[in-house]
Amino acid sequence: MPQPAREGAYRPYSDHIAGPSCSFSVGQAILVLRHLCVNLSEVIDLDSSRTKRVKNSVGRALFVAVSVLLQAVWIVGLVLLLNDYYYVVSLVTSLLAFLVVLNLYGQQMTGPMKASWIILILFFPVMGVCIYLMFGHSNCVRGMRKRFDRLLQRTEGLLGDGEEVLARVEKEDRQIANQLHYLSRRAGFPAYDNTDVVYYATAEEGLEAQKEALRQAEHFIFMEYHAIEDSQSFRGLEEILVEKARQGVEVRLLYDDMGSMGFISPAFIKRMQALGIQCRVFNPLLPVLNIFMNNRDHRKITVIDGKVGFTGGYNLADEYFNLTHPFGWWKDTGVKLTGDAVPSLTVMFLTMWNGIKETDDAFAPYLPEVPYQAKEGGIVVPYADSPLDDEQVGENVYLNMVKQAKDYVYIMTPYLILDDELISELTLAAMRGVEVRIITPGIPDKKLVYRVTRSYYSCLVNRGVRVFEYTPGFCHAKMMLCDGETAAVGTINLDYRSLYLHFENGVFLSRCSALGDIRKDFLQTFEQCREVTEDYKGKRLTFWQTLLRLFAPLM
Repeated sequence: MPQPAREGAYRPYSDHIAGPSCSFSVGQAILVLRHLCVNLSEVIDLDSSRTKRVKNSVGRALFVAVSVLLQAVWIVGLVLLLNDYYYVVSLVTSLLAFLVVLNLYGQQMTGPMKASWIILILFFPVMGVCIYLMFGHSNCVRGMRKRFDRLLQRTEGLLGDGEEVLARVEKEDRQIANQLHYLSRRAGFPAYDNTDVVYYATAEEGLEAQKEALRQAEHFIFMEYHAIEDSQSFRGLEEILVEKARQGVEVRLLYDDMGSMGFISPAFIKRMQALGIQCRVFNPLLPVLNIFMNNRDHRKITVIDGKVGFTGGYNLADEYFNLTHPFGWWKDTGVKLTGDAVPSLTVMFLTMWNGIKETDDAFAPYLPEVPYQAKEGGIVVPYADSPLDDEQVGENVYLNMVKQAKDYVYIMTPYLILDDELISELTLAAMRGVEVRIITPGIPDKKLVYRVTRSYYSCLVNRGVRVFEYTPGFCHAKMMLCDGETAAVGTINLDYRSLYLHFENGVFLSRCSALGDIRKDFLQTFEQCREVTEDYKGKRLTFWQTLLRLFAPLM
């Protein structure tokens, strides 16, 4: 049953502040410091072992944040020294600012991102130009781009092209075929038809199914999560993983450093390795100005023997399974894949694993041909999104679905920070008679982001979109359902950070029986929500909402 939120609950910094790729790391440092200092009272209530663990993690994070801030202050100080040469500097920076703005105008980036950078440069020419050249330029993560490009070249041809499925769907439904065409030929993620899908309306159901599947593992277990908490929820998984490692099963565990901050200590990796579990941390926080620090691994993937795969919105932390209630009752969802589509998840995991350190000479041994006969003939396309390319796969999948909707579009998202394209497509769909409904949290996990989320309500509801807030607590699910014919379930929020910054993944579904379960869950969740549509009709943005909206892409 839903329970009320507990005040003062400790929360680590997570993925919940929207921003663009390569945003200023000073902001990251400030956010880390703020997050660490807001609710430390919770630590007092922890047992002694966990208190030590959290203290170590918090200490490391504070060291990183302070180090980054000191470097930022040093850079700002250098900029301020240039004031002694005001006239020369003013002329040079004005010319440089004009050239930078002209370059910005010609780049492939959203209108809000361009506006945020342009205003920053116009108001603070010297500092704005410096910040953009260091942190906003597309080449700021060139080294990581090359590494991941090399890994993507290694995966070419491993999964097939899905052309047989695409050709068959083209004859049956041209609109769905268009989406498959984009995912397979443009984004590189083939479509599969010999795959069964099970949908889980709660994270608790997904976790229990995941445990059962893990117990059946014979060859390998791959797990990749944004956040892992060394506590009750993970301990149940750990017991199974340790037992499987003792049986000779290859177990790999990958987690994001910032996502898991405050949840686990650096000693976690050593403990896992001592237990026979290979463990790596993605993009560890370092006490230096690190451009790539803003690009986090937000994926949630479990693959077992190449036969069964899990993904969805939930991380491996207690609050996701309602073992704790810092923000009321937690709503999350997931899916289980069995069959031909699972190797796509395997390749996603191996790409990230080797993106940290290339140790696998070949991926093929982990892509065995597993005989399987699916019970249904639906279409399944696992897909991923990377901030290191110029293809916004996650957003484009959403946009294509909304464009093709005929009757309704249902959306769940914890954060609603939209660019112009999404606003346009959602409102156009509503104005042409499509019922567009969006579910957001009733209890926020980040109050600042919640204010930004609510600032988008008016422009949506004034054009026919209906907005619902999940009253029992925090809705963390990331899903879209269109006409009961297609759905997308995964890790991708409707905010700048998910759409442009993070490594993400999702599953596109068509003609699967799971679509009926997804629709049923949406309808049941609507009943637990308060519709706020009428409350925001005709409302204008306040000054502070406008300011937050303006700089949301740079947070």
